[in-house]
Formats: sequence, C-alpha cells, structure tokens
Amino acid sequence: MVRGARQPQQPRSRLAPRLTGTVEKPPRKRRSRTEFALKEIMSSGGAEDDIPQGERKTVTDFCYLLDKSKQLFNGLRDLPQYGQKQWQSYFGRTFDVYTKLWKFQQQHRQVLDNRYGLKRWQIGEIASKIGQLYYHYYLRTSETSYLNEAFSFYSAIRQRSYYSQVNKEDRPELVVKKLRYYARFIVVCLLLNKMDVVKDLVKELSDEIEDYTHRFNTEDQVEWNLVLQEVAAFIEADPVMVLNDDNTIVITSNRLAETGAPLLEQGMIVGQLSLADALIIGNCNNQVKFSELTVDMFRMLQALEREPMNLASQMNKPGMQESADKPTRRENPHKYLLYKPTFSQLYTFLAASFKELPANSVLLIYLSATGVFPTGRSDSEGPYDFGGVLTNSNRDIINGDAIHKRNQSHKEMHCLHPGDLYPFTRKPLFIIVDSSNSVAYKVVHASQDLVL
Repeated sequence: MVRGARQPQQPRSRLAPRLTGTVEKPPRKRRSRTEFALKEIMSSGGAEDDIPQGERKTVTDFCYLLDKSKQLFNGLRDLPQYGQKQWQSYFGRTFDVYTKLWKFQQQHRQVLDNRYGLKRWQIGEIASKIGQLYYHYYLRTSETSYLNEAFSFYSAIRQRSYYSQVNKEDRPELVVKKLRYYARFIVVCLLLNKMDVVKDLVKELSDEIEDYTHRFNTEDQVEWNLVLQEVAAFIEADPVMVLNDDNTIVITSNRLAETGAPLLEQGMIVGQLSLADALIIGNCNNQVKFSELTVDMFRMLQALEREPMNLASQMNKPGMQESADKPTRRENPHKYLLYKPTFSQLYTFLAASFKELPANSVLLIYLSATGVFPTGRSDSEGPYDFGGVLTNSNRDIINGDAIHKRNQSHKEMHCLHPGDLYPFTRKPLFIIVDSSNSVAYKVVHASQDLVL
C-alpha cells in the first residue's frame, strides 16, 4: 500500500519545511484561469449553480495543485546538473507540492471522480512523478534508500493497474507515458538487483510496445524495440544470479553490506582521508548500456554504495512527530554519472567536484573510455605526448578503439590527456582508467603525488 509521499530526509535548513497546513491559496491570475477550465470540466455534471461551493473549491484547489506541480517538475530540468547545493531548495518545493497533491487526491477522491472526472491514469501519472523525484534524489545524493521509495511508488502503479485503461483511449501520447514508466521502473529494479521483477517488466513492456505499434502508425517503433534489445543485452552482460556449491541461486551485489566490510590490513590508520566524491565516466564504443548507463558505470557506482535500506523501517508514520533518536543517514560518496560527455562537460563537472570537495577527502575519477593514441614519435615525453582517452565528439571513430589525428602538429582536441588532470592534483585524487590506452596515465603517477 502506497503511503503519503515523504520528502527525503535532509537537513531542514537546506530543504523546504515538512508538509503541514492546508493547500495554499492560488494567485488571482492562476485562479481565474483554473476556474475557466472548471466550467468545461463541470458542465457534464449538471448546471454550474447546482454544484456545492465546497465541492467547487475542492476541484479548484486540485486543479491549482496539479498545475503547480507540473510547472515545478518541468523546471527541474533547468537546474544545474553539477553542484550539491544549488538544486536543494527548488527540489524541496517541488516535493512539497507533489506530496500535497498526492494526499489531496486521496482525501477527496469521490468528489474528484464525480466533478472533475479524475481518471486512474492521472493518479498513476502523479505517482510516477513522485517515483521520478525519489530516483533523481538518489542520483543527486547517492543515498540508496531513496531507490526503495521510488520502487514503492512504481510498484504500486503496476499493482493497482493505474495505466490499464490507457490502451482503450485513442491517444498515443498516453501510451508513450506508460512505456516510459516501464523503462524507468526497469532502471530502478536493475539498481536494486530485483531481476525477477525486471524479467516480468521486460515481458510486459514488450507486449505493450507490440500493441502500441500495431494500433498506431508511429515512427518510434524502432526506438522502442532498441530499448528492449538494450535491456536484454544489459541483463545478459551483468548477471546477478549465480549458482553456489549446492546449486541454489544466489543474488550477487557489488554494494557494501552492513556485515561485509573488509578488514583493515595491519598497520593501516583509519580516518586520515575519506572518499567524498566520484566521477564515473563511460565513453567506450559499442558498449552494452541501458538508459545512458553502461555496464562499467553500473558496476562501479554499486561498488561505491552501501546496500539500500527501507526508509519506512527507520522513520515514524506520517503525522507523528520525529523522535529524538531517529537513525542517522548512512553517507555514500557523492557521484556524478557522465555518459559520453564532451571535454567541456567533463571538465565542468570535475571542477565542480574539486571546488566542493571537503577537507581530508578524496576525489575519485573512473574513466571507461576509448583510447586515443599518438601518431609518430614525439621529441618530448610530457603529459600531452602519450595520448589519453576519448571524450564525446561528432567525429568518426577509426578502427573502433583508436582515432588518428588529421594533423600531427595539433593535439587531439577531444582527448582527455593526462596533463588535463594536473590542476586537480592540488587535492587528493584517485584515478581509475579502464581503457586501451590507460598506460598513458602512468606519467601522472610518476610526476604527481596521487594514486593511479
């Protein structure tokens, strides 16, 4: 059973306060536009004067909340993707409105059904948006517990068949919403290693795509079939179910379990440095991926996380005051997941991580990218003379793993050379290079005090 949406637990000074009170009064301009729409919505329910004032206000408040939630949600895409503080206030406001909207439709469902004509797919759309908010909160904070909250809302949509009536309407855009919901749900299940659910969702998505392309003459049939191929290849490339010695199936995970922390080697000192931030970059050619998440990125991001816990087991029920002994949040290193970034994008995110890196902390860079090799022998052996790894560009790739320079007198402008990382060695830096030209980065280790 889906609970009222809970705003992710962050320090109160950084996010909007918890949801309390009634629905805020809409501005005059917004209210007049909403009431104009109400005349059309309520016209089928009888004369406008016959509608009780209380029910009219319920529909008006719901329309305002729905309109406001869409406005705030669409504004999330305009927030900077880098930086750990700029987004929190706006995100909190968005979660505020969606929580109010979710509770409001629960409390006034009968009136909204009769007077507004609320449909089940519209309820599913609200729940889907809340699931997306939880998922993106996981991406922003690296707190794996929010994945369970996203799974809770996505699972409820499926269990309650909120999108079941969409196929009966002659509106292809609604079917696309349903297909996108399935794709997002699959991503969350993959991250939670819920492979049984993933297989069921893939089968259902395949049936939905077949029905969608059969009913509508669409141009995106190839794209949706590609989605199915990508997730099938992803599951095959990264199996999480293995057989142990007694032939029973075991679900494996790359995450750190509560009891699975490795023991420290003798003589190691704890507390000098801690891993606080990580850039996980995937830019290999023809690599297995799903939803801009390559297999390499998927494995590395899990290796930097603890196993998720259900927030419901740690938090009080809605409406009750928070207890003084509320469990503390378990910190994971903050991560940026960059799929085929350009050089400027990579450098921007790297600079943001460097700027916000706390004291006594380490920045990790994981590069899984195609190698760029030098052409010919250079007179010098500096950090820009051994090539590096490729960043995203529109140029053609020659021979798969390497690209060749058009002019030997110019450096490859889309190559991340070892020397490009030198400015960031002013703080502790840990570099992992998974590339056919990873040997080029040995020059960094030879000249700088960092781990490679």
